[in-house]
Amino acid sequence: MSCWPGSESGSQALPEVPTRERVLGRPSWDPRSQPCIPTVALDGATAHHSLRAVFAEADRLSAISCATPGETVAVIEFLLAICFASGTCPADADEWRTWITEARALDSAAEWLAAQPADAWDLFHPEFPLGQNALLRQDLDAHGTGTAQLVIEHTGDYSQLFDHHHLERDDPLPAADAFRAMLTQHVYAPSGRARMSGERLGASVTNLSAGRLLGRVRVVALGRTLGETLRLNLYPPEGPSGPLNTSWTTAGIERRTFEAKAKPRAPRDAADLHSALGRSIALRPKRAPGGQLVVDRVLIGAGEVLALDPERHLQDAVFRQTTNGLSKPLWPSHTRALWQDAHALYGAVREAGSGLYARLRSLPYTRRGPGAPYQMWAVGLLANKSLPVAWTQGTYPYAPGLARHLHHASYRGSVVAEHVADSLKRAAIVAAEIVYPAAHATDEGGKVARFDARWTFWPAAAQPFYELLDEVVERGAFDDDDPVSEPLIEYARTLLASARTHLGNCLDSLPPNDRGHRARARAEQRFEKDMNHQKVPELRGEIAHD
Repeated sequence: MSCWPGSESGSQALPEVPTRERVLGRPSWDPRSQPCIPTVALDGATAHHSLRAVFAEADRLSAISCATPGETVAVIEFLLAICFASGTCPADADEWRTWITEARALDSAAEWLAAQPADAWDLFHPEFPLGQNALLRQDLDAHGTGTAQLVIEHTGDYSQLFDHHHLERDDPLPAADAFRAMLTQHVYAPSGRARMSGERLGASVTNLSAGRLLGRVRVVALGRTLGETLRLNLYPPEGPSGPLNTSWTTAGIERRTFEAKAKPRAPRDAADLHSALGRSIALRPKRAPGGQLVVDRVLIGAGEVLALDPERHLQDAVFRQTTNGLSKPLWPSHTRALWQDAHALYGAVREAGSGLYARLRSLPYTRRGPGAPYQMWAVGLLANKSLPVAWTQGTYPYAPGLARHLHHASYRGSVVAEHVADSLKRAAIVAAEIVYPAAHATDEGGKVARFDARWTFWPAAAQPFYELLDEVVERGAFDDDDPVSEPLIEYARTLLASARTHLGNCLDSLPPNDRGHRARARAEQRFEKDMNHQKVPELRGEIAHD
């Protein structure tokens, strides 16, 4: 493994108190030199790298591998912000393509980090704590909670239990874990009410706005190395970038106050956008018995509220129409898997006039082995109002020149899957009507659910869909005329066999009597009739023309 300072793998002896802490007489932790980013090397080895090491070794690493998709996105956002702040970014679209095709090194970002003042990168600096608002420190001892409040997956809606016991539990976080959780809060934090008083700073400090990535799907273009991933997601800035948002109290940067409701502001530049402090956060350090520096108390209040321009600030967003006709970025859904909307991403590559998708379309395609050279990784956070529920994600292959074929395959694949699922529900209704002829309207849903195979069919349909896209990419490298039809028909055949199995399993619960046998026969007949519908010729082994 690399010997770059700030990278580690395997177990190590407990560190002594660093020299800087002994000089300062207080805890100090700097992500530029401390291993804090979980990574995977090209040979599959895992390690933790410092920020400087991540940039210096970016093309020897395959990916960042955090505990959750959202945390990985938040780390990538911060790395992009560092690139913009350091001037490590292409000047125009032509230079962007050159950066991709020639694998431009990102060493300049590591060099820029090394030259920055140490005080600006200290997570526990008393006046300018990295990523935090020192104004909250006076309230930290009185109103701070356990570290569960910092981790989105743990905190719920900040008041998940009536007595908040889970937030008070003493469960210290290692400094590196707290650093990444803080980055995640800045971009994905849910809206709600802060668990602190607004008497000193102002009432608005308790009004928590939703993070800038909450409520929409963030799409990250992935390359074969971490370096390529960062280059793919960089873009030509509109002008020179200003300072990074290292701390709320950094001199020279005007911040909102909390006496009144926040007025959304436009990002100053790309570095400001990707490092925006979406929350006011205060972390209290503590030295654990084993010598490790940890965070034991946390306080969270309102942060910056940005006014985002769709073309300038949402370059990865795919816009869809809502039921009331409004256009908004593709959003995570509780009832619809992300892969069912993969065609929207490929459609954006085909049609976008600017932004991420237009740049992806402009890339040349040089086959570098099996599989797609790039992936489009879509990530969203499912939430019930202010309560985070689960992360949702999907990864979709992309090869330049194949956007049209991939769009057709993903669209038809989604149409086929939805038709099969709808047919399973209709079959369940038929069975329920025979078994429960006198069922009350209020009980109908529960009776139908007994025979509804959709809930097992949908999870099983995802893998065949991904395999369909992979097969289109493989065939597209050699057959530009029609790499879609045969894989699509095979995909439909797979889904049909799967649906029959799941329907049969649900109908096995029917009673072994005359009514049960009739219900099974009628339900299966209805399903098979739907499989011959002209809307989905793939289920009959025919090619769809649309």
